[in-house]
Amino acid sequence: VRFTKPQRSLGRISLLLLNLEEYYFDQDRANHILHKGSHHERKIRGSLKICSKSAIFEPDVISQPIIKIPLRDCIKTGKHGENGANRHFTKEKSGSISLIFSQVYFIKEHNVVAPYKIERGKMEYVFELDVPGKVEDVVETLLQLHRASCLDNLGDQTAMVTAILQSRLARTSFDKNRFQNISEKLHMECKAEMVTPLVTNPGHRGHLSNYQYLLHLNTVADRSCNDLSQYPGFPWIIHDYSRTFRDLSKPVGALNKKRLEGLLTGYQEMPEPKFMYGSHYSSPGYVLFYLVRIAPEYMLCLQNGRFDNADRMFNSITETWKNCLDGATDFKELIPEFYGDDVSFLVNSLKLDLGKRQGRQMVDDVEVPPWASSPEDFLQKSKDALESNYVSEHLQEWIDLIFGYKQKGSCAVGAHNVFHPLTCEGGVDLNNIQDPDEKVAMLTQILEFGKTLAWNNITKLQLHEHYKIHKEAVTGITVSRNGSSVFTTSQDSTLKMFSKESKMLQSSISFSNMALSSCLLLPGDATVVTSSWDNNVYFYSVAFGRHQDTLMGHDDAVSKIYWHDNRLYSASWDSTVKVWSGVPAEMPGTKRHHFDLLAELEHDVSVDTISLNPASTLLVSGTKEGTVNIWDLTTATLMHQIPCHSGIVCDTAFSPDSRHVLSTGADGCLNVTDVQTGMLISSMMSDEPQRCFVWDGNSVSSGSQSGELLTWDLLGAKISERTQGHTGAVTCIWMNEQCSSIITGGEDRQIIFWKLQY
Repeated sequence: VRFTKPQRSLGRISLLLLNLEEYYFDQDRANHILHKGSHHERKIRGSLKICSKSAIFEPDVISQPIIKIPLRDCIKTGKHGENGANRHFTKEKSGSISLIFSQVYFIKEHNVVAPYKIERGKMEYVFELDVPGKVEDVVETLLQLHRASCLDNLGDQTAMVTAILQSRLARTSFDKNRFQNISEKLHMECKAEMVTPLVTNPGHRGHLSNYQYLLHLNTVADRSCNDLSQYPGFPWIIHDYSRTFRDLSKPVGALNKKRLEGLLTGYQEMPEPKFMYGSHYSSPGYVLFYLVRIAPEYMLCLQNGRFDNADRMFNSITETWKNCLDGATDFKELIPEFYGDDVSFLVNSLKLDLGKRQGRQMVDDVEVPPWASSPEDFLQKSKDALESNYVSEHLQEWIDLIFGYKQKGSCAVGAHNVFHPLTCEGGVDLNNIQDPDEKVAMLTQILEFGKTLAWNNITKLQLHEHYKIHKEAVTGITVSRNGSSVFTTSQDSTLKMFSKESKMLQSSISFSNMALSSCLLLPGDATVVTSSWDNNVYFYSVAFGRHQDTLMGHDDAVSKIYWHDNRLYSASWDSTVKVWSGVPAEMPGTKRHHFDLLAELEHDVSVDTISLNPASTLLVSGTKEGTVNIWDLTTATLMHQIPCHSGIVCDTAFSPDSRHVLSTGADGCLNVTDVQTGMLISSMMSDEPQRCFVWDGNSVSSGSQSGELLTWDLLGAKISERTQGHTGAVTCIWMNEQCSSIITGGEDRQIIFWKLQY
């Protein structure tokens, strides 16, 4: 099935200019003849549009107003020269139409949206059609519609207009010249109605621009400019802003092949329900990102009384497109304003103080691409691109992604178009949630958190086994994939390997006389990596039972390490996080690793903890002064710096969908921050520091200073369970991917194995 749209546009005319229950019939190219037959005669080029209750002339020159003549105010309608006094001017077949009327409206003069101007009194307008042979047909239609408009009863008017309309539709057929391929055949032709806000227009998809077609689809998809959470979505059209077209068959997230590969890796490793993009192509934040210059109060409301960081504002169209193409979490499309006539959303006409960028320049008007001479020129060229033949031929591919069959299921997977389930209609059936509190909680989750992951929810923890294996506080825990071997680090400077099956200590290794701070296993479980307060990172071969390598990478204690896809991420008290490329040895334990420094993320103070999102495109760091920093690893740039704790940030983690960051601190707070906006959207308090935590996307289990494990209900913003475990602070915690097993380490030198009860 193809919905075919003609190439001619309605131009400045919107169907909203029509009266309620008024239909658009047809249009013809024409000249408006002023002072016909006199020495002052002149012609205004444009289009004459016939509607069920009016005749509308749209001049090509936008400084000229649109003319709307109500048919019920017409006194005489006919060929020019047949209306009395003008008869002597016509000596041959006339190609002109004469309308004598008592009232006319002037609309959008100089293309400015403003109240209509009305002129009253008897007057005559003459319109010269490009095709003289159509004059009789147009005049006959106008006379029929005039008779209908003069009927007293509205029902009679509607019935007569409907009869006229059906008669016209019966005489028209699909233009086969609009086929895209000569082998195409017409299988079916049927009547249709185009529905737009306040207007319904019958026809065969007649004289409809791509712009109005997209507005129509957004409308029937329940998207409205009155609802920021369901604002109409429009596509990016120009690919690299040097005037080449974007591939409309792919969602924004799939346009960059390298970024897509990383997203697909995270998708394949993710538990059900899987998704590729944790953020949506449209959201209130994205809409107001574009519209902040004309809707500042809405942005202040959404942002808790502040504007966003100046460098993250809508400063440049080219920069915004680049971020959508390369950024780790930005997959947004455009809004209708990019293809309209009003440039005010690009211009700081309100003289808002939107802050200073890093280069100290004030945020003011949006910078347009080099090929546009002004905001007006940018919109005009964008409209030209939207209405181009290329877009007309390929727009249905984008529509399939956003409105059609590629939204869900295997087709969405094949098109790399899998968004989070809660962003899709039917993702959650609220009608089946009977408990009103639960329903409110789910609505809050959809609006604020965006996701409750379908992992098991942590509800009750039962102490299973405990072993004292260190001489000082335990600082790190990692477990082999089969769960049989548990590796721990401690402030006693040792790495220990404990057998879960034999319940015995298998080995103890010391690299220096200083504390070890964290540990991890490389893929394959053949090498353990540990970080140390002596500024180094150590590699230990499990297979060969010996120290394999040392990375001397920092100027102060290394506090936390992560590994993903042959990259090592190390945080240090020297105020840096460093990213290293690590080429693993061909034979574990026999060759040294080779490391290159890829990036250095600089902080103002010492970094105590870091965490990566599942795709390793984002990194969050926590400092000793209570600041949470969110970094885009694809560009090694700082996205947000959020001072949300008083005192040390003890632990951080991304939600499984990468939309939110959870952080705990010495201040006892458990905070949830939105990754895209940097907004603190939830903060919960406990009466003591929370040193570490794990979470399943909904519930959080944190280790407290007193040795208790607290289970938090994020939606209910409360502590749901308290379980006593260690004598002294819980210092580290590990949970398997299935969320079925938890191990904790404490200041009491013990490791405790927990069972989860559901």
